[in-house]
Amino acid sequence: MAIVITSIFFIVIGLALGGGGLWLVTLGGSIFYLFEGLMFLITAGLLLMRKAVALWVYAALVVTALAWAIWEVGFDWWQLGPRGGMIILLGLWLLTPWIRHPLGLRSPTGITYGANPWPLAVPVILAILVAIYSMTTDPHDLAGALPTDAVAANPAFGGSVPDGEWHQYGRTPFGQRYSPLDQINVQNIATLKEAWRYQTGDVKRPEDISETTYQVTPLKVKDTLYLCTPHNWAIALDAKTGKEKWKYDANSGMNPDRQHQTCRGVTYYADPAVAAGQPCAERVYLPTSDARLIALDATDGKICTSFADQGVLHLETGMRYNPAGYYYSTSPPVAVAGKIIIGGAVNDNYSTQEQSGVIRAFDINTGALLWNWDSGNPDVTTPIANGQTYTTNSPNSWSVFSVDETLGMVYLPLGNQVPDQLGINRSDNVEKFSSSIVALDIATGQLRWVRQTVHHDLWDMDVPAQPALIDLTKPDGTVVPALVGATKQGDIYVLDRRTGVPIIQVKEIPAPGGAVTGDHTSPTQPISDLTFSPEPLKEKDMWGVSLFDQLACRIDFHRYYYEGRYTPPSLKGTIVYPGNFGTFNWGSIAVDPERQIMFGMPTYLAFTSRLVPAADIPPRGQDEKGSEQGLNRNDGAPYGVFMGPFLGLLKIPCQAPPWGYVAGVDLRTGKIAYMHKNGTVRDMTPLPLPFKVGVPGIGGPMLTKGGVAFLGAAVDNYLRAYDVTSGRQLWQARLPAGGQATPMTYMADDNKQYVVMVAGGHGSVGTKPGDYVIAYTLP
Repeated sequence: MAIVITSIFFIVIGLALGGGGLWLVTLGGSIFYLFEGLMFLITAGLLLMRKAVALWVYAALVVTALAWAIWEVGFDWWQLGPRGGMIILLGLWLLTPWIRHPLGLRSPTGITYGANPWPLAVPVILAILVAIYSMTTDPHDLAGALPTDAVAANPAFGGSVPDGEWHQYGRTPFGQRYSPLDQINVQNIATLKEAWRYQTGDVKRPEDISETTYQVTPLKVKDTLYLCTPHNWAIALDAKTGKEKWKYDANSGMNPDRQHQTCRGVTYYADPAVAAGQPCAERVYLPTSDARLIALDATDGKICTSFADQGVLHLETGMRYNPAGYYYSTSPPVAVAGKIIIGGAVNDNYSTQEQSGVIRAFDINTGALLWNWDSGNPDVTTPIANGQTYTTNSPNSWSVFSVDETLGMVYLPLGNQVPDQLGINRSDNVEKFSSSIVALDIATGQLRWVRQTVHHDLWDMDVPAQPALIDLTKPDGTVVPALVGATKQGDIYVLDRRTGVPIIQVKEIPAPGGAVTGDHTSPTQPISDLTFSPEPLKEKDMWGVSLFDQLACRIDFHRYYYEGRYTPPSLKGTIVYPGNFGTFNWGSIAVDPERQIMFGMPTYLAFTSRLVPAADIPPRGQDEKGSEQGLNRNDGAPYGVFMGPFLGLLKIPCQAPPWGYVAGVDLRTGKIAYMHKNGTVRDMTPLPLPFKVGVPGIGGPMLTKGGVAFLGAAVDNYLRAYDVTSGRQLWQARLPAGGQATPMTYMADDNKQYVVMVAGGHGSVGTKPGDYVIAYTLP
């Protein structure tokens, strides 16, 4: 009976692998799966005939499969396992007495001798030994060390933020995400313990859109933390105890057309013209998801009615089109030189009649418009008159700005014109400014320089990350004011922030063609010499937990259009790699201005995009909610787009891991010192398996003078600390929800250094939602 059941099982496997393998061959793929299917079928037939040669045939399959797997992927356990795991398990089954005995010989005296096991046992043992060896190696690990010497004795941090405080999203206007505190350091980090925990009460609601996320980095000024929540509550906490001081609810309501429901931070401002202790002498500015900016008294959370319209600035002013839910600000504006400068997020791929991506500077006290820079009309920055409107759908800036007040410039990461995947009829200005880093004059809003990171962007490769400003010391001792800009495609642009001229070389490389009729592609694309851009995907990079879903991913790989980075969108479907989440996203990178090094979290997750003719797009559903994944309608455009991660049958990535790393860079040389896999699959699988595969993440890092980097972000729920010099993990704390925010640190009035992490989850990556603010300190 065991022989019959085994034979039937092998026939089913053989038909599945053989049929899929034949399909793969017709697409130009590997012939191995067809061969494998045939070997299973031959083995099944021989088993039914009770032939001992079945073991020899299966042994040949084991040997061939092992050689093929090593040829394709070397000694990479996470790729060898799916290729050979099932084959070895079935080989062990064939070696059991229930199978060998019926295949053996019966002597004249009636004694049954089982089939000789060794022809199969030897290859199986060899394969097991290879598997064990591969578990001890990590072919994806790059070991190395960053320099430890302080290059700058008195580094420029930007602004005048006390060492123990954190006044802006990236701590200072320079956006370095670096703290000069060193009470917590490499030597004592292992003893770090939770000090307090606060829950905001703002939790994900049943009617929320999928992209409801908690991404805030709190500010710390004097003895108070200031933060916001996804539904636009502003909260003040005691920095030492985590006790709530006040809470303000902006009542921004719910709207299913919002693509994002989040808040990355608030803006703090102390008015030098108002005596300390007077109402609104210190203010907190709260951006909301219904396109308002609200001024609050930092002391008690009451509205500062002297600002704008009774304390509220209405950001929809000046928009030709104003569909509700399509425009909002998810990132904190910057306060500089008596101005508050703000951009806005415009829904991706909803309509060709959306709000403008204009950047505006308002008087920080009165809310009066001082200048506006519209990338669709970039030369005129004087405030538009009543009744005039900004350019519809001009590229927007939804992330965080950086400021160098000495140079008089504000630095913007700029996005795309909607639709992201269609470049038909774009203006010259859009072609110039889309997906770029832009420097504007703080006083006038006039353009100082622009550095484009993608030409004619058809992939939603908007610049997502706040630029980090750092003064770099050259080998000859000269100091260059630099900007470090991380991009979705993995390039790190290191530019002279006075001019935008590259410090680390940027060159043009050939790019694929083949855009849809009516559109075009750029023949070349820029790439920095400092890049984390991955190698192009190949069929052998396709992955799954078994031979079957791996085969399905291989078939899909050949069915999509893919010629490497910048393969244009298509009607048949295109693989986009790096994908829409980007190698780096809004979490940016962190830089140490003393050692002049960088720490980041490159992520690798392929996406797919498929253009859909407008005539084929169904009417909107009444319960349809905003999302960047799935069908994006592009109302008014000739095509919509269906997009999402490149996943297999089991809804895991089709590309092989690792999907996420931590990495260190010497900014003076532009060399990557190390890359280590980051994160486990504990929260990606039904069982809490702590396998360190290297998982995707979205969030940002923070560095300290103590030589420690802190990072949550990964899709397992942990906050981790790393030795910045080597990148090795030193400590971790389990979080009660997803940690898709950027941590910060400060010194409280008890002279203890605290590290704060917000854990609230991220809708798009599926981590557990929550409302936690957690502080850690040394015992």
